[in-house]
Formats: sequence, C-alpha cells, structure tokens
Amino acid sequence: MLQRILTFFERYSFGVCTYLGERFNISISKIRLFFIYSSFLAVGFPLVFYFFAGIVLDIRNFIKRKHTGVADL
Repeated sequence: MLQRILTFFERYSFGVCTYLGERFNISISKIRLFFIYSSFLAVGFPLVFYFFAGIVLDIRNFIKRKHTGVADL
C-alpha cells in the first residue's frame, strides 16, 4: 500500500525534488523532508515555491521537447 502511494506521487509530481537533488548532489529524501518541515514552519510558503518551480521545470521541458523534434534536423 505504501509503495503504491509513493509510486503515485513519483509518477505525477513535478520532479522538483529530483531535479534539485541531482543538481546539487543531495539526497532526494532530505529535500522532501525539508519541504515538509519548512512548510509547517513557514505556513505553506515552500509549497508555493515548489509549485512555481514545478511549473518552470515543466515549461522548460516542454521547450526542450519542442526544439529537439525531427524537423530541427
């Protein structure tokens, strides 16, 4: 049951924690815990940052996919 929940969130999340973990070479679970704990302390501001970063990453990936098409060759 827990594995299904984790798989669901991994598949449908924005990938912000994964991107930050790979970029700064930090454990992904530590970044997730940081977002969870800081959202309790800062009354949800890190969640706003998370969603904003997710939208930016999604737009960035969309632009990359658009420019690497077959027509560009």
